Amino acid sequence: MDPHQRLNKTAESESSEKKKTRRCNGFKMFLAALSFSYIARALGGIIMKMSITQIERRFDISSSLAGLIDGSFEIGNLLVIVFVSYFGSKLHRPKLIGIGCLLMGTGGILTALPHFFMGYYRYSKETHINPSENSTSSLSTCLINQTLSFNRTSPEILEKGCVKESGSHMWMYVFMGNMLRGIGESPIVPLGISYIDDFAKEGRSSLYVGSLNAVGMIGPVIGFILGSLFAKMYVDIGYVDLSTIRITPKDSRWVGAWWLGFLVSGLFSITSSIPFFFLPQNPNKPQKERKVSLSSHVLKTNDERNQTANLTNRGKKVTKNVTGFFQSLKSLLTNPLYVIFVLLTLLQISSFIGSFTYIFKYMEQQYGQSASQANFLLGVITIPTIATGMFLGGYIIKKFKLSLVGIAKFSLLTSIISFLFQLIYFPLICESKSVAGLTLTYDGNNSVASHIDVPLSYCNSECNCDESQWEPICGNNGITYLSPCLAGCKSLSGIKKSTVFYNCSCVEVTGLQNRNYSAHLGECPRDDACTRKFYIYVAIQVINSLFSATGGTVCILLIVKIVQPELKALAMGFHSMVIRTLGGILAPIYFGALIDKTCMKWSTNSCGARGACRIYNSAFFGRVYLGLSMALRFSALVLYIVFIFVMKKKFQGKDTKASDNERKVVDEANLEFLNNSEHFVPSAGADSKTCNLDMQDNAAAN
Repeated sequence: MDPHQRLNKTAESESSEKKKTRRCNGFKMFLAALSFSYIARALGGIIMKMSITQIERRFDISSSLAGLIDGSFEIGNLLVIVFVSYFGSKLHRPKLIGIGCLLMGTGGILTALPHFFMGYYRYSKETHINPSENSTSSLSTCLINQTLSFNRTSPEILEKGCVKESGSHMWMYVFMGNMLRGIGESPIVPLGISYIDDFAKEGRSSLYVGSLNAVGMIGPVIGFILGSLFAKMYVDIGYVDLSTIRITPKDSRWVGAWWLGFLVSGLFSITSSIPFFFLPQNPNKPQKERKVSLSSHVLKTNDERNQTANLTNRGKKVTKNVTGFFQSLKSLLTNPLYVIFVLLTLLQISSFIGSFTYIFKYMEQQYGQSASQANFLLGVITIPTIATGMFLGGYIIKKFKLSLVGIAKFSLLTSIISFLFQLIYFPLICESKSVAGLTLTYDGNNSVASHIDVPLSYCNSECNCDESQWEPICGNNGITYLSPCLAGCKSLSGIKKSTVFYNCSCVEVTGLQNRNYSAHLGECPRDDACTRKFYIYVAIQVINSLFSATGGTVCILLIVKIVQPELKALAMGFHSMVIRTLGGILAPIYFGALIDKTCMKWSTNSCGARGACRIYNSAFFGRVYLGLSMALRFSALVLYIVFIFVMKKKFQGKDTKASDNERKVVDEANLEFLNNSEHFVPSAGADSKTCNLDMQDNAAAN
């Protein structure tokens, strides 16, 4: 070989190595940027779920309306996902993902924006109680609430407040912000995975997707920690003197710093968008080298001519494609296996979404846990349990080389075990709190048939109290009273949280022997028996989460095997659309509407309109919340048995062993489930088979 040839070969080798390095660096940069976007989407989703109860109280809205706000994410996602999945692969994918992250961050900030325009949170819109100094005050009558007031708002300001509240619906900003977050989230998974599939080395894409989803788990971890921390902080932290706040995080009126979570997740999403705008469309060809040569210009001109000549043919193809689409859809909807599968997964996922949306409220109302404690416990319990269950399920399927029918049976078995464990939740329901005027007569001696219009007792009938007021106090007899006035209290001492009321006539008549008829601010805590039930509930939750996660991630494999190969992408896309529309949007609304029926005491705003619920009939709440979830799951189990029966008939005598490629699909489904931030935790009364809220993402990846 002469020196010239040697030099040429060396130059070619160096050029090839540079291209490889450029490709490697560009692709690695994309993976790093995509990892941050995965964390951002998971963080934003978990923050929204954890803040629903806080938003409900802050905006004085019902649970059903809060459910609609929660479902707005799915509405936004559905508006654009089809266009993103179809047109996204033809455009600059990194920039589209960057724009999505930017929109997602903007949505988070828009959600937090009302906090800065609504003024200070008034947790008691009626008159307030508090002496001006740390001394004992005595009154001739029990009109403490009307005689002494703390932070009393002037009539002029109250009148203006009424106009402002009745004329503004600030929760709409939260609705639009969450919808914008759903729009922004839509390109991340489908375009990200398709980009990896196009430019990763052969056989590596599954590894990269798995790594992405594993990294994405950081989002829920951070979300649970931040949610627990912010729930402890008062909503107007930094704006008011916290020493003047007389309610605690366990009070039903407490609102934590919900807006901080959305600001943090929004800013993180915007930051994660920046790298995508500097990445090339094709990692093999950096932007600096995109010089158009004369020959390429000629080729482009010829292509344009060819395109012009083929316009008529394109029109014919479009018509043919539309006709083919409806024929394919008809083929799917006349496939009994597919229809049964869509219905049973819809029931399962609706149960899960509805339960998870209100699990924080359930733990607060049922067991007296604060939002901060509920957030922290769910994060600590479920993340490691779900991860263990997911990989255990994948291992069992691979180890025993289960057939398709075997996988369906395995999933049914874990569902039944999970369902049986969830039945244990019913005996763990605590009795409703003893509340004079709601569950008991005002003298505390007798129970009442209904909480509506409970008549005043002789102990407070002369007090001229406002019965709509909610300023709960706990008598030393263990009974909660709606207000000091309705408890017949005649004197008080202390300031803020330590205020104590004395000579309470309604407490007096309950038969106390020490004649110390006193009460302190706040509701009475749950008894020891209910606390013990809570610990058992947590233990059952761990076991239930493990079984649910073990068998709940094989849906993708089942879908692709029960339809014709050419209908695979359409089957997954249609399934996702049904789940998001009827499950993601509707489930929180009807769960919330039924939960509203269990409310015993509603707040009232300055105009007298109904606001958020202050206290629920916890026993009724538990039966409705768990009962609805279990009814959905039981219906799904019945359909699952029918599904397996029909499947056995169809595949009888056929080789339905899952291939290696199909098991890879299961592995990727497991990892994708771990990162599904919107529906991450299998909650009380919920199955974790959120097999495919991201079906269309996987379809786009294919």
